[in-house]
Amino acid sequence: MAERFRITLAQLNPTVGDVAGNADLARKVWAQGREAGADLVALPEMFIAGYNAQDLVMKPAFQRDVMTHIEALARDCADGPALAIGAPYAEGAALYNAYLILKDGQIASRVLKHHLPNETVFDEVRIFDSGPLGGPYSLGDVRIGSPICEDAWHEDVAETLAETGAEFLLVPNGSPYYRGKFETRMNHMVARVIETELPLIYLNMVGGQDDQVFDGASFGLNPGGKLAFQMPAFDAEVCHVDLERKPEGWRIVEGDKGLHAEPYAQDYRVMVQGLRDYMRKTGFKKVLLGMSGGIDSALVATIATDALGAENVRCVMLPSEYTSQASLEDAEACANALGVRYDYVPIKQGRDAITDTLAPLFEGTTPDLTEENIQSRLRGLLLMGLSNKFGEMLLTTGNKSEVAVGYATIYGDMAGGYNPIKDLYKMRVFETCRWRNANHSDWMMGPEGRVIPENIITKAPSAELRDDQKDSDSLPDYPELDAMLEILVDQDGAIEDCVAAGFDRDVAKKIEHLVYISEYKRFQSAPGPRLTKSAFWLDRRYPIANRWRDPS
Repeated sequence: MAERFRITLAQLNPTVGDVAGNADLARKVWAQGREAGADLVALPEMFIAGYNAQDLVMKPAFQRDVMTHIEALARDCADGPALAIGAPYAEGAALYNAYLILKDGQIASRVLKHHLPNETVFDEVRIFDSGPLGGPYSLGDVRIGSPICEDAWHEDVAETLAETGAEFLLVPNGSPYYRGKFETRMNHMVARVIETELPLIYLNMVGGQDDQVFDGASFGLNPGGKLAFQMPAFDAEVCHVDLERKPEGWRIVEGDKGLHAEPYAQDYRVMVQGLRDYMRKTGFKKVLLGMSGGIDSALVATIATDALGAENVRCVMLPSEYTSQASLEDAEACANALGVRYDYVPIKQGRDAITDTLAPLFEGTTPDLTEENIQSRLRGLLLMGLSNKFGEMLLTTGNKSEVAVGYATIYGDMAGGYNPIKDLYKMRVFETCRWRNANHSDWMMGPEGRVIPENIITKAPSAELRDDQKDSDSLPDYPELDAMLEILVDQDGAIEDCVAAGFDRDVAKKIEHLVYISEYKRFQSAPGPRLTKSAFWLDRRYPIANRWRDPS
């Protein structure tokens, strides 16, 4: 009978800072592994602390708390399979991103991350020390190499492990989603398998943390790069994976191969999961939002309903004299289709009071953007009042196009604790609404069918802060605007790149100027789920006071 080695893979959702809770999750999955006859129970990178914990792991008291729970885990999990868990690990004055192997009541082995990512959302160089290149750890007569996340994106760590006797690679990860990320991961892992001729198991966590959502999708590759198994994306799941020793070495026994959803489904799942976990991990139960009758608030209301259930969502229409009858009807129709609470709070009385209060100071001036923004800020005031009174977190509803060029009122429609569509350009908002109307999955808590009325999708976008206002009065049409923003923001391109793509130079320079002068707004804006490598927050960090403009 062939020799087998069983690994219980725990593709789970830790909570940053909940050391005791994360340790309890580890205990439970270890018990499942013991029941299944596992030799090793494996958890992802930095699992005990949660990821990405940023500067929290530098706090000495936090480090001590982590080690207290690690030592307790080792004692509690002494009688059974080894437990591999990611943790911050202090040694003298150094702090490492470590993978600890607990066996026989103690830390039997430790792997220290060598390559520290210092790009996009990662800032590990300023937090951790780089560990040395090392060899594999042993469990019985099996030698395992564990490059930690970024270490598997470089050939030297895996090659060193193979040269020093590793028989297969187990890669623990805290790898967050961005559009197209899975293909990038797979390409790197296939390269490691081909270089080392060793099987590789890639274990990723799931769940949302601030702006990042970890998408799981753990998998195994046999030599040659052949896919042996693939776990579902986004779902917390425990999987028992067997390796069989053959004359040519260990091979992963083939298992289920989960399929990946289409890109719009993945993005939508990220927005739903990001909000759901942000609520759960910060302690909020319910949300509210301003329901304008426009497409952005309709999509946010739908995401919130899918994330939390209709009973936990309140939509508030705050009309002025500029709010069209169509917007009133569309907002109510969408709220009714979703089954959420819908409140109607006119702002005329409050706006009149503010106008009268400011009249002596505004005397002799011409009404302009100031008066328009008062409407938006009054709505923010009223929504925050409801939030404070009823303990419901206010969601803000600005899409990436608006966030980029500052087409939003600070302390007005930007007020709120979380923005589910912050990294979604306007044209993609339209397509996402169409996609959601045509699709439903079991992870959505909202109703099936057409929940966003067609008129919301097809009518011209407007802030409705003055008569007959359209977004296109002050911005290029959204297909043109989004295309320029993708060049200037996502691709970090130049004005010349916009011109080469067929756009007017003066218009491109205006958009570039709006992007730069809106930095102070983004600095104060709510977080939202990251869908791309160019999301506004940790991916893109620009100075607020900045006079540079592309001279071309």
